[in-house]
Amino acid sequence: MPYAKQLANQLEQMLEQEFEALRAQEIDQFERIQPVKTELLEEITRLAPPAHEIQILPEWQEFRNTMIVCRDLHRRNAVLMERKLEAIRGTLESLRSDDPASSVEVYDRLGHVARFGRKSGYSDA
Repeated sequence: MPYAKQLANQLEQMLEQEFEALRAQEIDQFERIQPVKTELLEEITRLAPPAHEIQILPEWQEFRNTMIVCRDLHRRNAVLMERKLEAIRGTLESLRSDDPASSVEVYDRLGHVARFGRKSGYSDA
């Protein structure tokens, strides 16, 4: 049981690191965390008794509490990731828009903002 608790603590730390990587948009760091997180989850799954036993065995309560924290951290990370993906999708959609009223702002050679209508194409930018 102490080893499972130690793994749960490590998982909690990995989820915190994952959040920081997502928040800072450090994709390489995020990707390095994923295999470690997966290994921790696999090992925890192998060591822990079934969920109904964890709920009734007092010696597993601390482990259970840590895993609840991990679940909440995972959900927080998933929400952050989904929000970032929605922002990217919105940006891509605005770039694909065929609406003549939409425009793209780009910088010219002098660093000034230049607006170009979507119908004029990217070659004008």
